[in-house]
Amino acid sequence: MMSNAMVDLATRVHDHNFSIDPIVRSLLDTDFYKLLMAQTIFRRHRGTAVTFGIQNRSRQIRLAEFVDLGELREQLDHARSLRLSRGESTWLRGNTFYGRRQMFSADFMEWFEGFRLPEYELEARDGQYVLTFHGSWIETTMWEVPALAILNELRSRGVLRHLGKFDLQILYARAMTRVWEKIERLKRLPGLSIADFGTRRRHGFLWQDWCVEAMREGLGEAFLGTSNCLIALRREVEAVGTNAHELPMVYAALAEDDAALAEAPYAVLKDWQQDYAGNLLVMLPDTYGTTGFLSHAPDWIDAWTGIRIDSKEPIEGGEEVIRWWTSRGSDPREKLAIFSDGLDIDTIEAIHARFHGRMRIGYGWGTLLTNDFRGLVPEGRLDPISIVCKVISANGRPTVKISDNPSKAIGPESEVARYKRVFGIGDLEAMPVVV
Repeated sequence: MMSNAMVDLATRVHDHNFSIDPIVRSLLDTDFYKLLMAQTIFRRHRGTAVTFGIQNRSRQIRLAEFVDLGELREQLDHARSLRLSRGESTWLRGNTFYGRRQMFSADFMEWFEGFRLPEYELEARDGQYVLTFHGSWIETTMWEVPALAILNELRSRGVLRHLGKFDLQILYARAMTRVWEKIERLKRLPGLSIADFGTRRRHGFLWQDWCVEAMREGLGEAFLGTSNCLIALRREVEAVGTNAHELPMVYAALAEDDAALAEAPYAVLKDWQQDYAGNLLVMLPDTYGTTGFLSHAPDWIDAWTGIRIDSKEPIEGGEEVIRWWTSRGSDPREKLAIFSDGLDIDTIEAIHARFHGRMRIGYGWGTLLTNDFRGLVPEGRLDPISIVCKVISANGRPTVKISDNPSKAIGPESEVARYKRVFGIGDLEAMPVVV
């Protein structure tokens, strides 16, 4: 079975053209958390205007030298032509997500069924692409995942364009072996719960689909599902995800004074709690520093199911949240911690050895599942890069993200200084951002 999949994948990559393999095939080729957040935005912030923009944190990779401007426009324009199909709409309206039927309300679904991606602005500047999206928050937010998927896959195609079928078969055989060896190691971990979070920075759609099938085949019930809605629909696996930094970044930017700014991260969770329940009540505390967020968290957050540990060093972050749950009178063994930042097999094994049995653990495995071609092409030309699409402003005000890793900080210096003062953030130690 794996041999046939290998030959098919190599042939498709070799022969692909625009009519056969557009990069974004559906509006559901996005992450599940985008739809959950979109519903909250739809209900509460339809009038908010925002700007999103691409940021390539791997500045040494000059994307405009790998990705043709005309091809990029063609793929972006194709994505703008897409609408939900009847079958996709039926799946969203009728499927059970996180044990809940009709996760998406009728009015939101009516909006989504008529939705198309809005216009974009694109230019090449100093070897990089400046790609921005202006407009209503509910529309521009939907560009984040497809824009990143398009840029990453066009880069992959640009690198692979001159390889013959045999070279491609060998390349994918090596990459498949690498994934499968990681899965074999994962199988040894007791009580494993792991999901694919790799849509945004994947090597390509076909490769992500193969990785999901490999995970399902190799891990069985330990594989929770995929963040990718289209693959979840087609492969009949669970769609997984909760929320992201975008929500507190916009809520904070809209705050009218310092007091409202300090309250903004909790205002997000109040709204989320009204919209969702159960295992969707997973907080993401690091937008303006995890330690400060936890120390000032209101009592009602104690009832939440869990926490996602993202930009903090994972062992340190896990120990901190265990101490916090214990100090709040909760049993950490009944709480859920989801680890999701730059994971690979060694990290997952270390986290599991440290925390298994001390709390419930989940893993959102992203780029180094769906785009680990490190060293398989000369000069690292196919190595994954750290590229993001973040909200830049809301109603004309700059947005800020500080996180637990200053290497990921976003925003004007004056506003970053203000946020550090309001949230009591001191000097942080920068950690390298791999992906």
